[in-house]
Amino acid sequence: MKCTRKKPQTKATRLKIVKDDPWLEPFEAAITGRHNYVNQKLQELTGGKTTLSDFADGHLYFGLHRTTRGWVFREWAPNATAIYLIGDFNNWTVDEKYQLKPVKGSNGVWEIKLPTKALHHLDLYKMKVYWKGGEGERIPAWCRRVVQDEETKIFSAQVWNPENPYEFKKKNFKPKRDPLLIYECHVGMSQDAEKVGSYNEFREKVLPRIVKEGYNCLQIMAIQEHPYYGSFGYHVSSFFAPSSRQGTPDELKQLIDEAHAAGLAVIMDLVQSHAVKNEIEGLGNLAGDPSQFFYSGGRREHPAWDSLCFDYGKNEVIHFLLSNCKYWLTEYKFDGFRFDGVTSMLYYSHGLGESFGGYGDYYNGGQDDNAICYLTLANLLIHEVNPNAITIAEEVSGMPGLAAPFKSGGYGFDYRLAMNIPDYWIKTIKELKDEDWKPSSILWELTNRRADEKTISYAESHDQALVGDKTLIFRLVDADMYWHFKKGDENFMAHRGIALHKMIRLVTLTTMGGGYLNFMGNEFGHPEWIDFPREGNGWSHKYARRQWNLVDNSELCYHYLGDFDQAMISLVRNTPRFGRTKVQEVWHNDGDQVLAYSRGDLLFVFNFSPTQSYTDYGFMMPEGSYRVVLNTDNPAFGGNGLTNDSLTHFTNFDPLLKRDGKGWLKLYLPARTAVCLQKVEE
Repeated sequence: MKCTRKKPQTKATRLKIVKDDPWLEPFEAAITGRHNYVNQKLQELTGGKTTLSDFADGHLYFGLHRTTRGWVFREWAPNATAIYLIGDFNNWTVDEKYQLKPVKGSNGVWEIKLPTKALHHLDLYKMKVYWKGGEGERIPAWCRRVVQDEETKIFSAQVWNPENPYEFKKKNFKPKRDPLLIYECHVGMSQDAEKVGSYNEFREKVLPRIVKEGYNCLQIMAIQEHPYYGSFGYHVSSFFAPSSRQGTPDELKQLIDEAHAAGLAVIMDLVQSHAVKNEIEGLGNLAGDPSQFFYSGGRREHPAWDSLCFDYGKNEVIHFLLSNCKYWLTEYKFDGFRFDGVTSMLYYSHGLGESFGGYGDYYNGGQDDNAICYLTLANLLIHEVNPNAITIAEEVSGMPGLAAPFKSGGYGFDYRLAMNIPDYWIKTIKELKDEDWKPSSILWELTNRRADEKTISYAESHDQALVGDKTLIFRLVDADMYWHFKKGDENFMAHRGIALHKMIRLVTLTTMGGGYLNFMGNEFGHPEWIDFPREGNGWSHKYARRQWNLVDNSELCYHYLGDFDQAMISLVRNTPRFGRTKVQEVWHNDGDQVLAYSRGDLLFVFNFSPTQSYTDYGFMMPEGSYRVVLNTDNPAFGGNGLTNDSLTHFTNFDPLLKRDGKGWLKLYLPARTAVCLQKVEE
């Protein structure tokens, strides 16, 4: 018998992420194995005959649907022995006319077909589910509308079949991504009034503000239905139902449609990393099997979040979650997702207590290959359904390849959140005196990213605004915000906070590696933390809102910060190919606390020194003239106006630099200020 040896893998067959990063070579087998596993799962799910998009059509089959002949309702519940629909239509009683039947040849699928008159728009309903040894009322897993009774606080599914459903006016939309400028928001807490804001109120009152600010992408939190408002939307119960607290499905569609008309992409904060433990409202025990959707044993419950962890190795769960992705893309025209809690999904430990100090920490067997496979499939699906879709991973460990294309050996996200940056700013403000801030450290931390992966930079998000934490402005100014934020009445702390708030955001924005994010209200230094109604605060909405009146008041310093944010966003947005140009360090001096870097024809200069101003501080720059396009010290932004920004700055000739086409650009740099100059076209 002739024995043939397998040819060893050559460099030509290597995945690109390994070829581009020699440090990954020791882990090539694990990287290739994960890649092959996705291909195998893809083949398994599609049979090689259909597309992943066709596979992810579960929302068109399961749940309640109006047909030409009446209604059809289906549910996956393999452990059930009997299922009935109960609701307004039968006085919430078990009725044989509303009994579901098992679908032959299926793995636990139940079905009922009803005449048109059996159900009506706005009818409330649930499932009455029986299983061996138990029974219970349940909200269907695939239902598209869930409402809560204001008096009893009971949640029910609701028939949503309006006579004149909303029709999108903007049929096709392509997001602007160079760069991606994200305005993170929460509809419920978006109003001045102490109440839950609506989709309509957000569309009418807040959307115009965001358009004026110049952001090109909305990231909306808490869209999927959740029983507890104080969870910020992260304890999801009904994955296909938009939160009814803020309004109707049609009102959400209108919000997205008008955002598109104004040029804004709309992505949602997608929670698939875990689910609420509730059984009556959620998926915790749909039909007597607690592991129907979730891992069993010790892996079922998340140790830190008081929630349940999906079993990403079960094909029915993959079907449910992939269909969920496609549903929000097609039904509501969302332009993509920020995937919540990706680190928690990637590791058996959920990333808790891990330091992630070296590459070996990503390939040591502590990774959930099923979750990695699911996330990769989700990205493949999303970009198959909409090639222009945006996917962002909330991931803190730094897993290589997360935001690299699948064909290269990555997991397919378009961006990853640069979660190290807000942590760095918090650590800097908390632990260092102003005179100890080091420009070299700042630039390193803000640009420390993989060359093959795009990131979303941010100084702070909703995480830093929650009760128990502090926003940047509050860390900088503290209680003086309440007493010295009127124009003309600023004290030292107020002046310091205003100056550093602008500088921190400007350096974070202009060193981005693909995109930038700001949370609603933080752009103008919103003074209050976020604390949702709960027992501990008397169920008050006082801190679950945004006080737009503060930035609208021209007598207050919040106006300075808001105006500066608009100016710096405008600068970046209106600079062609800004996101595609590289950050080039020009100069840093930790002793002087001066940092300078260029991006295309823009030069950014920061003087972080709290006390030292510099006259004729020089940088080697391409010969020519430069004009000031943005200055934190401008009185319009709460600065002191110590420089004349109307002057054109010329490089000084130096024979030693002539060969390189450079000269000395000398500037006056007041303490604790930043300036951006643009090279003037000759």
